[in-house]
Amino acid sequence: MRVPHLKGSPMRFPVAVAIALCFALPATAHEADLSLDTATQLLSAANIVSAPKVVDCTLSEGAETSCIQFAVKPEPANHAAGPWCPSNISDGADQGGIWLKDGAVLEADGAFFTILADLYDDDEWQLSDPATGAINVTSSAEACAAAARPDVDPAYNNYCVQCLTDYVDPDLVITYTIPLVPVAASRTSPINFGGAGVATNGIKLDGPAPVDAILDAYTIAPFDDCGGHVNLHVGYHFHAVRNCLEVSDLALDALVVGIAMDGYLITENALGLYDLDACNGHIGESGPYHYHAGADGSNQILGCLTAQTGCAVEGEGGVCDATQTSRPPRP
Repeated sequence: MRVPHLKGSPMRFPVAVAIALCFALPATAHEADLSLDTATQLLSAANIVSAPKVVDCTLSEGAETSCIQFAVKPEPANHAAGPWCPSNISDGADQGGIWLKDGAVLEADGAFFTILADLYDDDEWQLSDPATGAINVTSSAEACAAAARPDVDPAYNNYCVQCLTDYVDPDLVITYTIPLVPVAASRTSPINFGGAGVATNGIKLDGPAPVDAILDAYTIAPFDDCGGHVNLHVGYHFHAVRNCLEVSDLALDALVVGIAMDGYLITENALGLYDLDACNGHIGESGPYHYHAGADGSNQILGCLTAQTGCAVEGEGGVCDATQTSRPPRP
């Protein structure tokens, strides 16, 4: 069996005792509230359609407050998207992306697709032609739609699922509405279809990829080296935070890589340095409560959200009522 090549050395965070279901917002040494200037600065690398502005909003538990609202195109402006699937088992790492397994980041190069039966202890895995080495890769928007849905079309079992940015509606815009000041919630909330937040380049920081559903269909849906891939409904989005983002130093204990849907800032991976809560957050020694992005291989940018959340919806602008947006997540 070929040993898959590891990218980096993922580490798991130490996690504090689970947060109680009812709690107040974490106490802070000073305020970490957003401002129009801060949001504009953080999003300077984003593909902005509508610049940040302050609007009225209703958060996930009904709190009425003020939010920052902005609209972006879901495609990275600061780096190229892809590649994801190599075309032949002879292709090197520069022709493929990455895959996550058991906390590790694996190179999804051509050779990776020859070891899947051993890796998952299942002889049904066969994504390449034994005679030519050609890898089965989705090669159209229609194939992407059929293979990237939760109930994978059986015709695409044993495929590498690759959805290109060209397949996404060119008019697709995502509007984010995020509280200026975090508002206490009665409990932590899971990462739903709105995602964990938005990266500094305007790309959605998503919840965990549905790896079990992907593997059940004998498919692999790689991420590119930046931790992203494409869904036809939300465009390019991240399932890991890697070294592809513009970062900002806002006097926290790590550089800022994004804004969470509850208004707290998201900083770089803590590399096991801090005792983080179940949501990957803590109060820094010299700063307010904030989150740290999960380890590269964890398939979890944030564990949950601490405060009431705003909205992330398709289309430009609109009124945010997050009490009305609790629908099931898309893959």
